[in-house]
Amino acid sequence: VQLQASGGGLVQAGGSLRLSCAASGRTFSRYVMGWFRQAPGKEREFVAGITRSGGSTRYADSVKGRFTIARDNAKNTVYLQMNSLKPEDTAVYYCAADLDGLGVRLQVPEYDYWGQGTLVTVSS
Repeated sequence: VQLQASGGGLVQAGGSLRLSCAASGRTFSRYVMGWFRQAPGKEREFVAGITRSGGSTRYADSVKGRFTIARDNAKNTVYLQMNSLKPEDTAVYYCAADLDGLGVRLQVPEYDYWGQGTLVTVSS
């Protein structure tokens, strides 16, 4: 599967952005989907994930209550709605697909496919 992330940009603190990740192919619903981010000089970290049906989600503590992940299997797309953005949310955001996970997994090596990343910059 090929993943294409979009929606990043520059936003002031307190603002909102919605990221999208479009997947190619007919097997999108077979994948657990995740969003990760990587800030300059830091390791890539888990942000949010959603199970195949969309029935279960998981979030990093740092974004709980501010970010919402959703998916539309008919459109082969996963979204990340980001509200109340903070300067520390500044990073390149990546979507990723996990074929084997039974639920949402948190580790980078557990994901099989990655999008190219979209930059989110939050100014103070």
